[in-house]
Amino acid sequence: MSRYDDIIDLPHHVSEIMRPMPLQNRAAQFAPFAALTGHEAAINETARLTSTKTELSDCEKTILDRRLSYAVSHLSCRLPLDFTVFVPDRWKTGGSYVNITGIIKKLDTIGRLIILEDGRHLRLDCIAGIDSPIFDTFDQ
Repeated sequence: MSRYDDIIDLPHHVSEIMRPMPLQNRAAQFAPFAALTGHEAAINETARLTSTKTELSDCEKTILDRRLSYAVSHLSCRLPLDFTVFVPDRWKTGGSYVNITGIIKKLDTIGRLIILEDGRHLRLDCIAGIDSPIFDTFDQ
């Protein structure tokens, strides 16, 4: 004999005052609970790798300077150039190298910026390389 034998066969009680909870809301009360909100994002951020900025050799600086001077002196030709640019990371030490293709609109020597026709600004001290087919014979 069980403790509940006297009530086990009684009909299920339905309140006359309260409406039953919709099934969608009822299911929500059993949804998983994340006790460590943001923990997974913090782990992913820690695992994200950044690169250190490499210093250019004197030879690389000379080549870069010659290419930039040539490109600036031929602005009217609207040469499409491929820039390798170091972009500092906003959250961690280091950053990453990205390739940006564009046409130089203006060189801002005071602000030390290259302004591209599409409005992007490249800091001169972050440029690691400038490439274009025009330079294949130029550097020889």
